[in-house]
Amino acid sequence: MVLMLLVSMGFLVSQPCAAQDGSLRECLKERLLQRPQARSESQSDTRAPAPAGPGASAQAGDYRFNLNHDGLERLYLVHVPRSYTPSHPAPLLVALHGGGGNMDDQTDDSKYGLITTSEREGAVVAFPNGSSPFKSGKLATWNAGNCCGGARDRQVDDVGFIRQMVSSISAQLHIDPQRIYATGMSNGGMMAYRLACEASDVFSAIAAVAGTDNIRQCQPARPVSVLHIHAKDDDHVLFMSGVGPAAMNRSAEADYTSVPGTIAKWTAMDGCTAKPKRVIDAPGATCERYSPCQSGVEVQLCVTETGGHSWPGGHKPRSNEPPSSAISANDVMWEFFSRQTRQQAP
Repeated sequence: MVLMLLVSMGFLVSQPCAAQDGSLRECLKERLLQRPQARSESQSDTRAPAPAGPGASAQAGDYRFNLNHDGLERLYLVHVPRSYTPSHPAPLLVALHGGGGNMDDQTDDSKYGLITTSEREGAVVAFPNGSSPFKSGKLATWNAGNCCGGARDRQVDDVGFIRQMVSSISAQLHIDPQRIYATGMSNGGMMAYRLACEASDVFSAIAAVAGTDNIRQCQPARPVSVLHIHAKDDDHVLFMSGVGPAAMNRSAEADYTSVPGTIAKWTAMDGCTAKPKRVIDAPGATCERYSPCQSGVEVQLCVTETGGHSWPGGHKPRSNEPPSSAISANDVMWEFFSRQTRQQAP
């Protein structure tokens, strides 16, 4: 009876279930929950993009997925820009939310502007959800080595999940395998560093915002370009190492590596021997680039004077002051990514 009603309402005809794993009953339940949102947000679409290939097509929009990895149901969102066409490979950006957040936080364009960046640059953006104790995915964390929370304590395989997600998206859309990037805020930035360490065969470059490298062991198979963005007055992940006064649960966090220590680590691993060159010198912000490095990769550090624990150019304060407007993290990040392609294994 429920199935017949759903068919008559167009759920199964016009909107195939987006769930990749799980029962039909779960898919139908998801569709019922999504129906009211679809009415108010006509630009959002929960259908799965069509597989890539000759003659294939995919509609622009927002898609919600789940998959099972390592015994856990994992969630992610995908935004396909209006300019996407299957005949041209598109770059893929994996955007990782901060600790205690979720994928819906990071996809909120009024806060991070990543949807606008996707449309401007023609990039597909994936927003995976960290490990959460709740079915909704809220209050999620990433296992980024020494941080953070439940994901770290349970040793959740987040690298494996993200690998599987990228593989699935690449099977559905025409993604350029040489232009797959990762970015993240705070714990998400730390997770981006773990991807650089353990998935350099997938990612050509990362951009970490307000999150340092806290990986215990790092042996990337290929050189990876690294952009780090941090405020000097970050009161959560302290610039010169440690947990700041804004941290709410120190036991769920770590004695964070410093920004200088993170940059020293990656310039050494990437074989950067030249002195850094100042590439941005703006009121309230500077950027220095280490280049050329091994296999043509780069390491770049951008520092804002103010902004606290936040995303520069964004609109979501993560501390007692608004984000810095001296630079836009999205603009700097994409200018950096535009020069990077995945390097061959040595």
